[in-house]
Amino acid sequence: MLTLKALQDEVDAWISQFETGYFPPLLQLARLTEELGELARVLSHREGKTPKPGEAMGELEEEIGDLLFVLASLANSQGVDLEAAFKKTMAKVRQRDRDRWKRRQG
Repeated sequence: MLTLKALQDEVDAWISQFETGYFPPLLQLARLTEELGELARVLSHREGKTPKPGEAMGELEEEIGDLLFVLASLANSQGVDLEAAFKKTMAKVRQRDRDRWKRRQG
């Protein structure tokens, strides 16, 4: 099972082998935005928007993987532990949204 820590370590091992290292934060944000746009395009095409002529459909799994890679890169370069960040977010969501929607019965 791949943990977020293992994901971050694998991304770091890959990037650390190159002299360039991590891109500057704003460039990483631009890459994150680009990958999110590609994910949006795939979902849009899956949900009924017809692709432009010659435009590839793209694969949902691939685009989500690309997004995870760039997000892990940004987190690593900024010293953010994704597991800790996610745990904090889940605690916030559980508290803030506990009564927001009707729960399923059974």
